[in-house]
Amino acid sequence: MSPQAGWILQEEIVPRLRSAIPRTVNYVGSEDAEELVQDATAIAAKMLHSVETVGKTVTPGNIAYYAIQHVKSGRRSTGSSVVDVMASGTQLNGSTRLNSLDEPAAINEETGGEIFLFHDVLSHDQEDPSLIAARKLDWQALLARLNEREKAVITYLLEGKTVSDVAVAFKVSRSAMQDCKERVAVLVQEFLGMDILIEVLRLPGWRDDLNTARERLACRYERKY
Repeated sequence: MSPQAGWILQEEIVPRLRSAIPRTVNYVGSEDAEELVQDATAIAAKMLHSVETVGKTVTPGNIAYYAIQHVKSGRRSTGSSVVDVMASGTQLNGSTRLNSLDEPAAINEETGGEIFLFHDVLSHDQEDPSLIAARKLDWQALLARLNEREKAVITYLLEGKTVSDVAVAFKVSRSAMQDCKERVAVLVQEFLGMDILIEVLRLPGWRDDLNTARERLACRYERKY
């Protein structure tokens, strides 16, 4: 694109887009006017470059008009699919519909009108099954390296018992079992990694992504006001 075409885009076309799009274009999903103006600007730049390449002359009003029509029909600078379920054109055609995970899914009258949101119905807080299976394999390999006392320390602690209970069961002093417990802790960290406690407490990746998306939308809403 030539410097002259760039000046026309910036000074003649973009102002028209900023004026018309908020009033004439329907938003899809989380789109807002600023995003649509950016999309329309990219579309207009491509049109301007194309007509300049073939040597045609068009007015800034024509470029702005057709860019707006593209955006109104669901076309975006990233594509114009009408079969992709996430595409704007598909949603404008009524073929698909996106719902926020924060929208109410049902109301339980038996519990005093408790409202269940979509993310409550669809969410699952457990880790990915592949991660769980991999950790179990690692755990089995670790247990194979432990002696009876070390295995007993793990079993008793999982049952909510104390090191003293293990000491009584094996008829040894509590200090001896405490040393055994510390050896087990060192072996677990060496075998499974120093960050194993962080990994088992970390939220599933999709949950982090959902929280991040909510925070981003909240910040965008606050900026408007």
